[in-house]
Amino acid sequence: MSRSLKVSASILSSNFTKLGDEIKKCEDAGVDMIHVDVMDGHFVPNITIGQVIVEAIRPITKLPIDTHLMIENPWNYIDDFCKVGSDIVAVHAECYGERRAACREVNQYPKEVDNIDADKAKKDIARIQGHGKKAFMVLNPGTPVCLDDVLDDLDGILIMSVNPGFSKQKFILDVLEKIKELRPKFKGAISIDGGVNAQTAPLAVEAGVDILATASYFFGSTDQKQVVTSLKALGTS
Repeated sequence: MSRSLKVSASILSSNFTKLGDEIKKCEDAGVDMIHVDVMDGHFVPNITIGQVIVEAIRPITKLPIDTHLMIENPWNYIDDFCKVGSDIVAVHAECYGERRAACREVNQYPKEVDNIDADKAKKDIARIQGHGKKAFMVLNPGTPVCLDDVLDDLDGILIMSVNPGFSKQKFILDVLEKIKELRPKFKGAISIDGGVNAQTAPLAVEAGVDILATASYFFGSTDQKQVVTSLKALGTS
């Protein structure tokens, strides 16, 4: 059965000295949205970019901006990211539950939980949607599908197929089981992020994803349009 797949290009792997040109390349290649990885050096062991970049690229593209908040206390920043131009705001489940003993302290990664506080999560989901934006929740590879109480509230779920923090990591195959678990009971979009390439994308699509987020695979290609075309073609194969 054919279905429409979307490609989200992560600017984390772009050339930031020519960000405007890189965004134009995304548009010319047929990318469906721009993925912005926001990291704070606390939730993940890396620091990247913040609201200023979303605000800078908003006027130069009509593509939706898909903002992935890999940060502690995302509720302190949701309003800001919505106001500067994010169309999708993705917050981590690991910010809404008691973390496992091995990742409760500073510099203990990856962050993982077994359950979430659904009421707390619903408040932030509603805040995002109150701005007219789509609300996604993200699951790290080691966090199980613990979203049953918020599935009806979410617009989408982002499955991390690498432990967040750095690009060019190897795809973790075990996360495909989470997609297979979610697909029959979740009507919203399922996205995957991390190590997506020509070998792993077909597996993710077969499992049931709708959105393929790609970073180094897209920006490292000499034929970016062909990358997007081949990824989207997986929906009809």
